[in-house]
Amino acid sequence: MTRVVLSIGSNLGDRMAHLRGVVDALRPRLLAVSAVYSTPPWGGVPQQDYLNAVLLAEDPELEPSDWLRLGQELEQAAERVREVRWGPRTLDVDIVWAGHSREGEQVEYRSADPTLTLPHPRAHQRAFVLVPWLDVQPDAVLEAAGRRLKVREWLSALDAAEVEGVRRTELSLGPL
Repeated sequence: MTRVVLSIGSNLGDRMAHLRGVVDALRPRLLAVSAVYSTPPWGGVPQQDYLNAVLLAEDPELEPSDWLRLGQELEQAAERVREVRWGPRTLDVDIVWAGHSREGEQVEYRSADPTLTLPHPRAHQRAFVLVPWLDVQPDAVLEAAGRRLKVREWLSALDAAEVEGVRRTELSLGPL
């Protein structure tokens, strides 16, 4: 049973339509959907704010590489263009964490492959990932930078201004 935490974001075009497209495509696999957050861009490229959310999904047939392929297909359907690293985009679908159940316990997938590094190598530095992740998994744990901490602890280590910049909106990606 493969379970993933996906971070989705958009800051070009109909941002909500792009996020809804992901939710609609994954609906049979979704376990939880976070609130929608408005967040400033990350990475230093001037651009408009993003709408971000986190999804918790599960599918016994999919491996992490399959989730990556599926995320890239959804990005292509939203006409994502990759011109500038951390630049504006119609849709970004990132696999933040992947795992499976073994003898009733969640086991993380670990990968150093540059095509799919797991867990996501910068998730612990990004409030726009951590804040909505807590919506769907309040007790989530993430291993990064050689440490295994609760997501809440990673979040508390970030700059307060960055955390405050992640603003919950009235928007909703709907019930499952």
